[in-house]
Amino acid sequence: MTRTRLPTVEAALIFLSVAQLCTALKCVCQLCANDTCETGADGACWNSVMLINGKEEAVKSCLSPAEMRGQVFCYSSRNVSKRHCCFTDFCNNETLHLHPGYVERPSEEAGWGRLELAAVILVPSTLLCVSILLGVCVVQGQPCAYNRAHKNDVEEPLDDQSLMSPDKCLKDLIYDMSTSGSGSGLPLLVQRTIARTIVLQETIGKGRFGEVWRGKWRGEDVAVKIFSSRDERSWFREAEIYQTIMLRHESILGFIAADNKDNGSWTQLWLVTEYHEHGSLFDYLNRYTVSVDGMIVLALSIASGLAHLHMEIIGTQGKPAIAHRDMKSKNILVKKNGTAVIADLGLAVKHDSSTNIIDIPSNHRVGTKRYMAPELLDDTINIGSFESFKRADIYSLGLVFWELARRCSIRGLQEDFQLPYYDMVPSDPSVEDMRKIVCDQKLRPNIPNQWQSCEALRVIGKLMRECWYANAAARLTALRVKKTVSQVTVLKDIKD
Repeated sequence: MTRTRLPTVEAALIFLSVAQLCTALKCVCQLCANDTCETGADGACWNSVMLINGKEEAVKSCLSPAEMRGQVFCYSSRNVSKRHCCFTDFCNNETLHLHPGYVERPSEEAGWGRLELAAVILVPSTLLCVSILLGVCVVQGQPCAYNRAHKNDVEEPLDDQSLMSPDKCLKDLIYDMSTSGSGSGLPLLVQRTIARTIVLQETIGKGRFGEVWRGKWRGEDVAVKIFSSRDERSWFREAEIYQTIMLRHESILGFIAADNKDNGSWTQLWLVTEYHEHGSLFDYLNRYTVSVDGMIVLALSIASGLAHLHMEIIGTQGKPAIAHRDMKSKNILVKKNGTAVIADLGLAVKHDSSTNIIDIPSNHRVGTKRYMAPELLDDTINIGSFESFKRADIYSLGLVFWELARRCSIRGLQEDFQLPYYDMVPSDPSVEDMRKIVCDQKLRPNIPNQWQSCEALRVIGKLMRECWYANAAARLTALRVKKTVSQVTVLKDIKD
Protein backbone atom coordinates (compact mmCIF):
# COMPACT_ATOMS: atom_id res chain seq x y z
CA MET A 1 0.00 0.00 0.00
CA THR A 2 2.84 2.35 0.88
CA ARG A 3 4.62 1.61 -2.42
CA THR A 4 1.60 2.60 -4.50
CA ARG A 5 1.14 5.87 -2.64
CA LEU A 6 4.72 7.10 -3.16
CA PRO A 7 4.51 7.67 -6.94
CA THR A 8 1.21 9.46 -6.43
CA VAL A 9 2.74 11.83 -3.85
CA GLU A 10 5.76 12.48 -6.07
CA ALA A 11 3.53 13.21 -9.06
CA ALA A 12 1.46 15.63 -6.98
CA LEU A 13 4.60 17.46 -5.81
CA ILE A 14 5.89 17.73 -9.38
CA PHE A 15 2.49 19.01 -10.56
CA LEU A 16 2.40 21.66 -7.81
CA SER A 17 5.95 22.79 -8.69
CA VAL A 18 5.14 23.13 -12.39
CA ALA A 19 1.89 24.94 -11.61
CA GLN A 20 3.76 27.39 -9.41
CA LEU A 21 6.27 28.10 -12.19
CA CYS A 22 3.53 28.73 -14.75
CA THR A 23 1.40 31.04 -12.59
CA ALA A 24 1.81 34.79 -12.59
CA LEU A 25 4.38 36.35 -10.26
CA LYS A 26 2.91 38.59 -7.54
CA CYS A 27 4.86 41.61 -6.30
CA VAL A 28 4.50 44.55 -3.94
CA CYS A 29 3.48 47.69 -5.89
CA GLN A 30 3.11 51.04 -4.13
CA LEU A 31 1.01 52.65 -6.86
CA CYS A 32 -1.28 49.69 -7.61
CA ALA A 33 -4.64 48.66 -6.22
CA ASN A 34 -4.26 46.63 -3.01
CA ASP A 35 -0.52 47.44 -3.18
CA THR A 36 -0.08 44.36 -5.39
CA CYS A 37 0.74 43.80 -9.07
CA GLU A 38 1.17 40.71 -11.22
CA THR A 39 3.56 39.96 -14.06
CA GLY A 40 4.28 36.98 -16.28
CA ALA A 41 6.26 33.96 -15.15
CA ASP A 42 9.29 35.33 -17.02
CA GLY A 43 8.98 38.74 -15.35
CA ALA A 44 10.42 39.93 -12.05
CA CYS A 45 9.62 41.85 -8.91
CA TRP A 46 11.45 45.19 -8.92
CA ASN A 47 12.73 46.99 -5.82
CA SER A 48 14.69 50.21 -6.15
CA VAL A 49 15.82 53.30 -4.30
CA MET A 50 17.49 56.49 -5.52
CA LEU A 51 18.63 59.81 -4.09
CA ILE A 52 16.35 62.70 -5.10
CA ASN A 53 16.90 66.14 -3.51
CA GLY A 54 18.92 64.53 -0.74
CA LYS A 55 16.20 62.05 0.21
CA GLU A 56 15.99 58.37 -0.53
CA GLU A 57 12.88 57.51 -2.57
CA ALA A 58 11.89 53.87 -3.02
CA VAL A 59 9.88 52.29 -5.83
CA LYS A 60 8.45 48.77 -5.79
CA SER A 61 6.66 47.30 -8.79
CA CYS A 62 6.56 44.55 -11.42
CA LEU A 63 8.76 44.20 -14.51
CA SER A 64 7.16 42.60 -17.56
CA PRO A 65 8.94 39.80 -19.44
CA ALA A 66 9.59 42.29 -22.29
CA GLU A 67 11.41 44.63 -19.91
CA MET A 68 13.39 41.74 -18.46
CA ARG A 69 14.70 40.57 -21.84
CA GLY A 70 17.29 43.34 -22.07
CA GLN A 71 18.09 43.24 -18.33
CA VAL A 72 18.57 47.05 -18.56
CA PHE A 73 16.19 47.69 -15.67
CA CYS A 74 18.18 45.66 -13.12
CA TYR A 75 21.51 47.53 -13.32
CA SER A 76 22.58 49.76 -10.44
CA SER A 77 24.73 52.90 -10.29
CA ARG A 78 27.03 53.34 -7.28
CA ASN A 79 25.75 55.80 -4.63
CA VAL A 80 22.99 57.07 -6.96
CA SER A 81 20.50 54.27 -7.29
CA LYS A 82 20.17 50.71 -6.13
CA ARG A 83 17.95 48.28 -8.01
CA HIS A 84 17.17 44.67 -7.30
CA CYS A 85 15.21 42.15 -9.37
CA CYS A 86 13.89 38.95 -7.77
CA PHE A 87 11.67 36.13 -8.89
CA THR A 88 9.44 34.85 -6.06
CA ASP A 89 6.09 36.18 -4.84
CA PHE A 90 6.41 39.44 -2.86
CA CYS A 91 10.20 39.09 -2.73
CA ASN A 92 10.52 42.89 -3.17
CA ASN A 93 8.80 43.52 0.15
CA GLU A 94 11.89 45.06 1.72
CA THR A 95 13.24 48.59 1.90
CA LEU A 96 16.60 49.21 0.22
CA HIS A 97 19.01 51.94 1.40
CA LEU A 98 21.85 53.66 -0.45
CA HIS A 99 24.04 54.70 2.47
CA PRO A 100 24.96 53.07 5.77
CA GLY A 101 23.71 56.20 7.54
CA TYR A 102 20.15 55.09 6.94
CA VAL A 103 20.58 51.89 8.95
CA GLU A 104 19.08 52.10 12.45
CA ARG A 105 21.63 52.99 15.08
CA PRO A 106 22.04 50.89 18.23
CA SER A 107 20.09 52.05 21.22
CA GLU A 108 21.91 54.23 23.77
CA GLU A 109 20.61 51.90 26.44
CA ALA A 110 23.59 49.63 25.73
CA GLY A 111 25.47 51.68 28.35
CA TRP A 112 28.84 53.42 28.64
CA GLY A 113 30.83 50.21 28.56
CA ARG A 114 30.48 49.85 24.78
CA LEU A 115 31.22 53.51 24.10
CA GLU A 116 34.36 53.42 26.19
CA LEU A 117 35.50 50.21 24.50
CA ALA A 118 34.87 51.72 21.03
CA ALA A 119 36.79 54.87 21.96
CA VAL A 120 39.77 52.87 23.24
CA ILE A 121 39.93 50.93 19.96
CA LEU A 122 38.97 53.59 17.40
CA VAL A 123 40.82 56.69 18.62
CA PRO A 124 44.36 55.25 18.49
CA SER A 125 43.59 53.49 15.19
CA THR A 126 42.26 56.70 13.65
CA LEU A 127 45.25 58.75 14.83
CA LEU A 128 47.62 56.13 13.44
CA CYS A 129 45.88 56.10 10.02
CA VAL A 130 45.81 59.93 9.82
CA SER A 131 49.50 60.10 10.74
CA ILE A 132 50.42 57.58 8.04
CA LEU A 133 48.27 59.40 5.45
CA LEU A 134 49.79 62.80 6.30
CA GLY A 135 53.26 61.32 6.21
CA VAL A 136 52.70 59.93 2.71
CA CYS A 137 51.31 63.28 1.50
CA VAL A 138 54.28 65.22 2.93
CA VAL A 139 56.82 62.80 1.46
CA GLN A 140 55.30 63.01 -1.99
CA GLY A 141 54.96 66.79 -1.76
CA GLN A 142 51.35 66.87 -2.99
CA PRO A 143 47.90 67.56 -1.51
CA CYS A 144 46.14 64.95 0.54
CA ALA A 145 44.93 62.19 -1.74
CA TYR A 146 41.56 62.12 -0.04
CA ASN A 147 40.77 65.75 -0.80
CA ARG A 148 42.16 65.50 -4.34
CA ALA A 149 40.00 62.47 -5.11
CA HIS A 150 36.88 64.23 -3.86
CA LYS A 151 37.61 67.30 -5.94
CA ASN A 152 38.30 65.48 -9.19
CA ASP A 153 36.22 62.30 -8.98
CA VAL A 154 33.71 62.55 -11.83
CA GLU A 155 31.24 60.50 -9.79
CA GLU A 156 31.24 62.96 -6.87
CA PRO A 157 28.39 65.13 -8.27
CA LEU A 158 26.21 62.03 -8.25
CA ASP A 159 26.47 61.60 -4.48
CA ASP A 160 24.75 64.81 -3.45
CA GLN A 161 21.56 66.72 -4.06
CA SER A 162 22.78 68.02 -7.43
CA LEU A 163 21.73 64.82 -9.24
CA MET A 164 18.16 66.03 -9.81
CA SER A 165 18.48 69.56 -8.42
CA PRO A 166 16.26 72.24 -10.02
CA ASP A 167 19.25 74.14 -11.45
CA LYS A 168 20.50 71.04 -13.30
CA CYS A 169 20.01 71.29 -17.07
CA LEU A 170 19.80 68.26 -19.36
CA LYS A 171 23.31 68.69 -20.79
CA ASP A 172 24.84 68.78 -17.29
CA LEU A 173 22.83 65.77 -16.16
CA ILE A 174 23.72 63.70 -19.23
CA TYR A 175 27.38 64.73 -18.99
CA ASP A 176 27.57 63.72 -15.31
CA MET A 177 26.05 60.33 -16.00
CA SER A 178 27.77 59.55 -19.31
CA THR A 179 31.27 60.34 -17.97
CA SER A 180 30.88 58.01 -15.00
CA GLY A 181 30.03 54.37 -14.59
CA SER A 182 29.48 52.53 -17.85
CA GLY A 183 28.77 55.60 -19.95
CA SER A 184 25.65 53.87 -21.23
CA GLY A 185 23.13 56.50 -20.14
CA LEU A 186 21.00 57.57 -17.20
CA PRO A 187 19.78 55.10 -14.57
CA LEU A 188 16.23 53.83 -15.03
CA LEU A 189 14.79 55.81 -12.13
CA VAL A 190 16.28 59.06 -13.43
CA GLN A 191 14.89 58.29 -16.89
CA ARG A 192 11.42 57.68 -15.46
CA THR A 193 11.60 60.82 -13.31
CA ILE A 194 12.44 62.89 -16.41
CA ALA A 195 9.91 61.20 -18.71
CA ARG A 196 7.03 61.58 -16.29
CA THR A 197 7.62 65.32 -15.77
CA ILE A 198 7.72 66.21 -19.49
CA VAL A 199 4.90 68.38 -20.83
CA LEU A 200 4.08 67.65 -24.48
CA GLN A 201 3.76 70.80 -26.61
CA GLU A 202 3.12 69.94 -30.27
CA THR A 203 3.38 67.16 -32.84
CA ILE A 204 6.43 67.62 -35.08
CA GLY A 205 6.34 64.40 -37.08
CA LYS A 206 4.59 61.14 -37.83
CA GLY A 207 5.83 57.82 -39.15
CA ARG A 208 5.03 54.14 -39.31
CA PHE A 209 6.25 53.74 -35.70
CA GLY A 210 3.97 56.47 -34.26
CA GLU A 211 4.46 60.19 -33.57
CA VAL A 212 7.22 62.62 -32.59
CA TRP A 213 6.37 65.47 -30.19
CA ARG A 214 8.22 68.51 -28.98
CA GLY A 215 8.07 68.52 -25.20
CA LYS A 216 9.32 70.68 -22.32
CA TRP A 217 11.35 69.53 -19.35
CA ARG A 218 12.33 72.26 -16.87
CA GLY A 219 11.96 74.82 -19.64
CA GLU A 220 14.15 72.93 -22.11
CA ASP A 221 12.94 71.47 -25.40
CA VAL A 222 13.12 67.71 -25.83
CA ALA A 223 11.89 65.38 -28.57
CA VAL A 224 9.49 62.60 -27.52
CA LYS A 225 9.08 59.69 -29.91
CA ILE A 226 5.84 57.88 -28.99
CA PHE A 227 5.64 54.34 -30.40
CA SER A 228 2.39 52.53 -31.02
CA SER A 229 1.93 49.41 -28.89
CA ARG A 230 2.26 47.12 -31.93
CA ASP A 231 5.78 48.49 -32.46
CA GLU A 232 7.01 47.58 -28.96
CA ARG A 233 9.96 45.65 -30.42
CA SER A 234 11.25 48.75 -32.21
CA TRP A 235 10.92 50.84 -29.04
CA PHE A 236 12.69 48.26 -26.90
CA ARG A 237 15.41 47.73 -29.51
CA GLU A 238 16.08 51.44 -30.00
CA ALA A 239 16.23 52.07 -26.24
CA GLU A 240 18.61 49.11 -25.88
CA ILE A 241 20.91 50.33 -28.69
CA TYR A 242 20.98 53.92 -27.40
CA GLN A 243 22.10 52.63 -24.00
CA THR A 244 24.98 50.63 -25.47
CA ILE A 245 28.20 51.33 -23.59
CA MET A 246 30.31 54.12 -25.17
CA LEU A 247 27.75 54.87 -27.89
CA ARG A 248 27.37 58.57 -27.03
CA HIS A 249 28.92 60.74 -29.75
CA GLU A 250 28.45 64.29 -31.03
CA SER A 251 27.14 62.91 -34.36
CA ILE A 252 24.69 60.40 -32.79
CA LEU A 253 21.34 61.72 -31.55
CA GLY A 254 21.55 62.30 -27.79
CA PHE A 255 19.40 59.79 -25.89
CA ILE A 256 17.79 60.97 -22.64
CA ALA A 257 15.18 58.47 -21.43
CA ALA A 258 12.88 55.57 -22.27
CA ASP A 259 9.64 54.90 -20.43
CA ASN A 260 6.49 52.82 -20.86
CA LYS A 261 3.37 54.56 -19.60
CA ASP A 262 0.28 52.48 -18.90
CA ASN A 263 -2.88 54.54 -18.38
CA GLY A 264 -5.13 51.51 -17.92
CA SER A 265 -6.55 51.28 -21.44
CA TRP A 266 -3.37 51.31 -23.51
CA THR A 267 0.40 51.56 -23.11
CA GLN A 268 2.43 54.47 -24.49
CA LEU A 269 6.06 53.72 -25.29
CA TRP A 270 8.21 56.85 -24.98
CA LEU A 271 11.72 57.50 -26.25
CA VAL A 272 13.04 60.92 -25.16
CA THR A 273 15.97 62.49 -27.04
CA GLU A 274 17.56 65.86 -27.62
CA TYR A 275 15.47 68.24 -29.71
CA HIS A 276 16.82 69.83 -32.91
CA GLU A 277 14.60 72.57 -34.29
CA HIS A 278 15.76 72.20 -37.92
CA GLY A 279 14.30 68.69 -38.03
CA SER A 280 15.49 66.03 -40.44
CA LEU A 281 18.02 66.52 -43.25
CA PHE A 282 15.13 65.71 -45.62
CA ASP A 283 13.11 68.68 -44.25
CA TYR A 284 16.17 70.94 -44.09
CA LEU A 285 17.19 70.37 -47.73
CA ASN A 286 13.60 70.87 -48.86
CA ARG A 287 13.60 74.33 -47.23
CA TYR A 288 17.19 75.54 -47.70
CA THR A 289 20.16 75.37 -50.01
CA VAL A 290 23.64 74.86 -48.50
CA SER A 291 26.96 76.51 -49.22
CA VAL A 292 30.04 74.46 -50.11
CA ASP A 293 31.26 74.88 -46.52
CA GLY A 294 27.85 73.86 -45.18
CA MET A 295 27.78 70.77 -47.39
CA ILE A 296 31.24 69.68 -46.19
CA VAL A 297 30.30 70.19 -42.53
CA LEU A 298 27.10 68.14 -42.90
CA ALA A 299 28.82 65.38 -44.91
CA LEU A 300 31.70 65.14 -42.44
CA SER A 301 29.43 64.90 -39.38
CA ILE A 302 27.23 62.23 -41.03
CA ALA A 303 30.30 60.18 -41.99
CA SER A 304 31.75 60.64 -38.47
CA GLY A 305 28.54 59.38 -36.86
CA LEU A 306 28.39 56.31 -39.11
CA ALA A 307 32.10 55.59 -38.57
CA HIS A 308 31.53 55.68 -34.79
CA LEU A 309 28.58 53.30 -35.11
CA HIS A 310 30.55 50.86 -37.28
CA MET A 311 33.67 50.98 -35.09
CA GLU A 312 34.25 48.40 -32.39
CA ILE A 313 35.99 49.61 -29.22
CA ILE A 314 37.85 46.83 -27.42
CA GLY A 315 38.08 46.79 -23.61
CA THR A 316 36.06 46.42 -20.42
CA GLN A 317 34.39 49.75 -21.24
CA GLY A 318 34.28 48.89 -24.95
CA LYS A 319 31.60 49.24 -27.62
CA PRO A 320 30.34 46.62 -30.07
CA ALA A 321 30.27 47.39 -33.78
CA ILE A 322 26.78 48.53 -34.85
CA ALA A 323 25.20 48.73 -38.32
CA HIS A 324 22.29 51.16 -38.79
CA ARG A 325 20.31 49.36 -41.56
CA ASP A 326 18.03 52.33 -42.38
CA MET A 327 20.31 55.20 -43.40
CA LYS A 328 18.35 57.93 -45.20
CA SER A 329 17.88 61.71 -45.06
CA LYS A 330 14.76 61.36 -42.88
CA ASN A 331 16.79 59.54 -40.20
CA ILE A 332 19.44 62.26 -39.98
CA LEU A 333 18.76 65.45 -37.98
CA VAL A 334 20.36 68.88 -38.47
CA LYS A 335 21.66 70.71 -35.39
CA LYS A 336 21.59 74.46 -34.87
CA ASN A 337 25.34 74.71 -35.54
CA GLY A 338 24.98 73.19 -39.02
CA THR A 339 26.25 69.70 -38.17
CA ALA A 340 24.16 66.54 -38.32
CA VAL A 341 23.34 63.61 -36.05
CA ILE A 342 22.24 60.08 -36.97
CA ALA A 343 18.92 58.99 -35.45
CA ASP A 344 16.40 56.10 -35.51
CA LEU A 345 18.34 53.05 -34.36
CA GLY A 346 15.31 50.73 -34.15
CA LEU A 347 16.64 48.41 -36.88
CA ALA A 348 20.30 48.45 -35.85
CA VAL A 349 22.32 45.23 -35.44
CA LYS A 350 25.23 44.66 -33.05
CA HIS A 351 28.23 42.42 -33.53
CA ASP A 352 30.10 40.64 -30.74
CA SER A 353 33.56 39.94 -32.17
CA SER A 354 34.58 37.64 -29.31
CA THR A 355 31.77 35.19 -30.12
CA ASN A 356 31.16 36.33 -33.72
CA ILE A 357 27.43 36.61 -32.91
CA ILE A 358 25.34 39.11 -34.89
CA ASP A 359 22.47 40.43 -32.77
CA ILE A 360 19.70 40.90 -35.37
CA PRO A 361 16.39 42.21 -33.94
CA SER A 362 13.28 40.09 -34.45
CA ASN A 363 11.40 42.97 -36.00
CA HIS A 364 8.74 43.03 -38.71
CA ARG A 365 10.08 46.32 -40.06
CA VAL A 366 12.54 46.41 -42.95
CA GLY A 367 14.70 49.23 -44.26
CA THR A 368 13.44 51.87 -46.73
CA LYS A 369 13.17 50.32 -50.22
CA ARG A 370 14.49 53.38 -52.08
CA TYR A 371 17.76 53.24 -50.10
CA MET A 372 18.25 49.45 -50.12
CA ALA A 373 21.57 48.14 -51.40
CA PRO A 374 21.53 45.82 -54.47
CA GLU A 375 22.32 42.75 -52.35
CA LEU A 376 19.25 43.46 -50.19
CA LEU A 377 17.00 43.96 -53.21
CA ASP A 378 18.00 40.70 -54.90
CA ASP A 379 18.31 38.83 -51.56
CA THR A 380 21.96 37.84 -52.05
CA ILE A 381 23.26 39.47 -48.86
CA ASN A 382 25.22 37.20 -46.53
CA ILE A 383 23.48 37.78 -43.19
CA GLY A 384 26.10 35.59 -41.51
CA SER A 385 28.73 38.29 -42.12
CA PHE A 386 28.52 41.55 -40.17
CA GLU A 387 30.57 43.30 -42.87
CA SER A 388 27.59 42.82 -45.21
CA PHE A 389 25.39 45.07 -43.04
CA LYS A 390 28.08 47.77 -42.83
CA ARG A 391 28.52 47.74 -46.62
CA ALA A 392 24.76 48.15 -47.10
CA ASP A 393 24.93 51.25 -44.85
CA ILE A 394 27.67 52.68 -47.07
CA TYR A 395 25.51 52.29 -50.20
CA SER A 396 22.72 54.26 -48.46
CA LEU A 397 25.24 56.88 -47.31
CA GLY A 398 26.20 57.51 -50.95
CA LEU A 399 22.56 58.25 -51.78
CA VAL A 400 22.27 60.67 -48.83
CA PHE A 401 25.40 62.49 -50.08
CA TRP A 402 23.74 62.77 -53.52
CA GLU A 403 20.68 64.46 -51.97
CA LEU A 404 22.96 66.83 -50.06
CA ALA A 405 25.19 67.73 -53.03
CA ARG A 406 22.18 68.60 -55.25
CA ARG A 407 21.26 71.40 -52.83
CA CYS A 408 24.77 72.88 -52.73
CA SER A 409 24.70 76.40 -54.18
CA ILE A 410 27.62 77.36 -56.45
CA ARG A 411 27.60 80.91 -57.84
CA GLY A 412 23.88 81.04 -57.12
CA LEU A 413 23.13 77.83 -59.02
CA GLN A 414 21.61 74.76 -57.36
CA GLU A 415 19.08 72.05 -58.14
CA ASP A 416 15.70 71.30 -56.59
CA PHE A 417 15.59 68.75 -53.81
CA GLN A 418 14.78 65.24 -55.01
CA LEU A 419 14.91 61.76 -53.55
CA PRO A 420 17.31 59.23 -55.11
CA TYR A 421 15.91 57.57 -58.27
CA TYR A 422 13.05 60.12 -58.35
CA ASP A 423 13.08 60.03 -62.17
CA MET A 424 13.26 56.21 -62.46
CA VAL A 425 10.72 54.74 -60.03
CA PRO A 426 7.24 55.67 -58.62
CA SER A 427 6.92 57.86 -55.52
CA ASP A 428 6.36 54.76 -53.37
CA PRO A 429 8.41 52.09 -55.15
CA SER A 430 8.13 48.39 -54.46
CA VAL A 431 11.12 46.12 -53.95
CA GLU A 432 10.58 44.83 -57.49
CA ASP A 433 10.62 48.39 -58.90
CA MET A 434 13.93 49.08 -57.19
CA ARG A 435 15.44 45.71 -58.10
CA LYS A 436 14.83 46.27 -61.84
CA ILE A 437 16.55 49.67 -61.78
CA VAL A 438 19.39 48.99 -59.31
CA CYS A 439 20.21 45.32 -59.93
CA ASP A 440 19.06 44.48 -63.46
CA GLN A 441 19.79 47.79 -65.23
CA LYS A 442 22.54 48.77 -62.74
CA LEU A 443 21.44 52.43 -62.83
CA ARG A 444 22.45 55.03 -60.25
CA PRO A 445 21.39 58.66 -59.64
CA ASN A 446 22.74 61.15 -62.18
CA ILE A 447 25.86 63.17 -61.27
CA PRO A 448 25.70 66.54 -63.14
CA ASN A 449 28.70 67.65 -65.20
CA GLN A 450 28.82 71.06 -63.50
CA TRP A 451 29.99 69.38 -60.27
CA GLN A 452 33.39 68.99 -61.94
CA SER A 453 33.89 72.77 -61.75
CA CYS A 454 33.92 72.68 -57.91
CA GLU A 455 36.65 70.68 -56.16
CA ALA A 456 34.47 69.83 -53.16
CA LEU A 457 31.57 68.61 -55.33
CA ARG A 458 33.96 66.69 -57.57
CA VAL A 459 35.34 64.80 -54.54
CA ILE A 460 31.86 64.19 -53.09
CA GLY A 461 30.71 62.90 -56.50
CA LYS A 462 33.66 60.49 -56.65
CA LEU A 463 32.85 59.32 -53.11
CA MET A 464 29.25 58.56 -54.14
CA ARG A 465 30.37 56.30 -56.97
CA GLU A 466 32.69 54.42 -54.62
CA CYS A 467 29.88 54.03 -52.06
CA TRP A 468 27.28 52.53 -54.39
CA TYR A 469 29.34 49.93 -56.28
CA ALA A 470 27.29 46.84 -57.18
CA ASN A 471 30.11 44.75 -55.67
CA ALA A 472 29.66 45.39 -51.94
CA ALA A 473 33.26 44.40 -51.11
CA ALA A 474 34.57 47.22 -53.34
CA ARG A 475 32.74 49.97 -51.41
CA LEU A 476 34.58 52.35 -49.11
CA THR A 477 34.47 52.01 -45.34
CA ALA A 478 32.81 54.70 -43.23
CA LEU A 479 36.21 55.63 -41.78
CA ARG A 480 37.66 56.11 -45.29
CA VAL A 481 34.68 58.29 -46.28
CA LYS A 482 35.21 60.38 -43.13
CA LYS A 483 38.93 60.85 -43.82
CA THR A 484 38.34 61.79 -47.47
CA VAL A 485 35.73 64.43 -46.58
CA SER A 486 38.00 65.84 -43.85
CA GLN A 487 40.81 66.14 -46.43
CA VAL A 488 38.48 68.26 -48.60
CA THR A 489 38.22 70.62 -45.62
CA VAL A 490 42.00 70.75 -45.25
CA LEU A 491 42.54 71.40 -48.97
CA LYS A 492 39.98 74.18 -48.93
CA ASP A 493 41.68 75.81 -45.92
CA ILE A 494 45.04 75.69 -47.68
CA LYS A 495 43.59 77.34 -50.83
CA ASP A 496 41.84 80.02 -48.79
